[in-house]
Amino acid sequence: MSSFSLAVRDSSTMLRRNLLHARRYPSLTLNLLLTPIMLLLLFVYIFGNAMSAGLGGGAHGRSAYLAYIVPGLLLMTIGSTVVGTAVSVSNDMTEGIIARFRTMAIHRGSVLVGHVVSSVLQSVASVVLVGAVAVALGFRSTDATVLEWLAAFGLLVLFATALTWIAVGMGLISPNAEAASNNAMPLILLPLLSSAFVPVHAMPGWFQPIAEYQPFTPAIETLRGLLLGTGIGHNGWLAVAWCVALAVLGYFWATAKFDQAAG
Repeated sequence: MSSFSLAVRDSSTMLRRNLLHARRYPSLTLNLLLTPIMLLLLFVYIFGNAMSAGLGGGAHGRSAYLAYIVPGLLLMTIGSTVVGTAVSVSNDMTEGIIARFRTMAIHRGSVLVGHVVSSVLQSVASVVLVGAVAVALGFRSTDATVLEWLAAFGLLVLFATALTWIAVGMGLISPNAEAASNNAMPLILLPLLSSAFVPVHAMPGWFQPIAEYQPFTPAIETLRGLLLGTGIGHNGWLAVAWCVALAVLGYFWATAKFDQAAG
């Protein structure tokens, strides 16, 4: 069997392991998933009418604000989900399972690949669940074509892959699960400092460049353009550039730390 075939086989085994672990212990994923769902309900039903007045244009009210915040909450859902990945990686590194794997004839990188693929699949499932809740509340994307839906899905998968590699690196540098959860918390907090809930132009002038060019805002605006027909402008290539840069950075960071820790 070739080296590539061994890598695929061992990565598939690690993927099944992580998916089974997530199915048997779903509490962490569910707790993290509740954050975007609760924010969705809170901002739509409590703040929706008031917040929609600041959007501009002729449409106001809860339905207009629901359409505005759903793209941001979908990306926030990904950020919440990958926090669980950081915790899972930290547990593997501190509970001795990696030392046990070293005694077995398995491909070295399959442990990380299994975590990454599992996390991306869980992120997609979480996005579908939050999207279903949004649709139940009244979110509609009637103007989006099939190609635009596919592009939106591809962006979500790419964004999930990028954040997952960053989360894996955070898990590897954390001494325990609690520290991993705290280290990965910016992945949940960054959307609050983006255009997820209010337009960038409504923010203080000195803060607008920070909000506009951080990773979440270009991806959010691109999703809005694809699903709601708003202008995308330069946000499309910025979103892809951020995803590729974070994925490459996270990959080299995670593999270097894993090789160092695994000896």
